[in-house]
Amino acid sequence: QVQLVESGGGLVQPGGSLRLSCVASGLTYSRSTVSWYRQAPGKERELVASITMAGGVTNYGASAQGRFTISRDNAMNTVYLQMNSLKPEDTAIYSCSALLPGIRYWGQGTQVTVSA
Repeated sequence: QVQLVESGGGLVQPGGSLRLSCVASGLTYSRSTVSWYRQAPGKERELVASITMAGGVTNYGASAQGRFTISRDNAMNTVYLQMNSLKPEDTAIYSCSALLPGIRYWGQGTQVTVSA
């Protein structure tokens, strides 16, 4: 059983930074990809970034390009999302997701609010 617990969300001013963490217990590193998704009120959920736990191959959604960085620490069972130059339109619930063969797991999400 895989459990994902996110943390690090909060209120930040435009232009500020936040680092989100996703602790993934029970994950089989060699066959998994961990992703960050976000969903703003009234909008569809979108992919922010993903990383393969074995090789560290990353992929970013258009909104994250050049501002966000996803990374992993296998020893700590943790995936991070460093978010810089935050904008009000980045306000959303950010959720961590782990994809294994045939099944996807989700965390509970963490709120990020970008506002002056």
